[in-house]
Amino acid sequence: CIDAEGVQIDGSELISSATVMWCAGVAAVPLTKTLDVPIDRGGRVIVESDLSVPGFKNVFAIGDLASFSHQGGKPLPGLAPVAMQQGAVVVHSILDDLKSGARTTFHYKDRGVMATIGRLAAVADFGKVKLTGIWAWLSWLFIHILLLIGFRNRLLVLMNWIFSFITYDRGARLITGHRMIAGCPESADDDVATIRTQDRSTVP
Repeated sequence: CIDAEGVQIDGSELISSATVMWCAGVAAVPLTKTLDVPIDRGGRVIVESDLSVPGFKNVFAIGDLASFSHQGGKPLPGLAPVAMQQGAVVVHSILDDLKSGARTTFHYKDRGVMATIGRLAAVADFGKVKLTGIWAWLSWLFIHILLLIGFRNRLLVLMNWIFSFITYDRGARLITGHRMIAGCPESADDDVATIRTQDRSTVP
């Protein structure tokens, strides 16, 4: 358990710390463990090259639910671009089945990675092209707006981001109550504040 003193492991060992960073990784939904299909240690279904589930030709798994390692031997990361490309390939495979044609083999096209790291600051890696600072930040905004579905969604998100940028308004982290963590020994510091993050689309 985690409290104001640090992290307690197995109910006995205490690692004292004022700041705790939790890096638990990404796991698939528990449903996969109830199915008779091969899964990796994260619970993701190990799919075929066409993203179908082994033993179930007409069932597909994509995104965070799928472990695809037919390209380079390493599983693809759980990122939105991967899931979007997989979804498009599955659609083509279903259409190919209806036409009695050969299925499409999935090949991920890495178009680069981007991340905002502050106000007017970001990093972007597009292979040969690498950007930092305000140009990377503007690229991040443009691409995220472009990938949204529908003009109305793009306009609303853009207006919200502009308002947040001008007013310095960000999603708030508010202490709204206290609750007990199961398994932690009783003490005056056992109450852990429940922190809720206001659901907003804001510019980092």
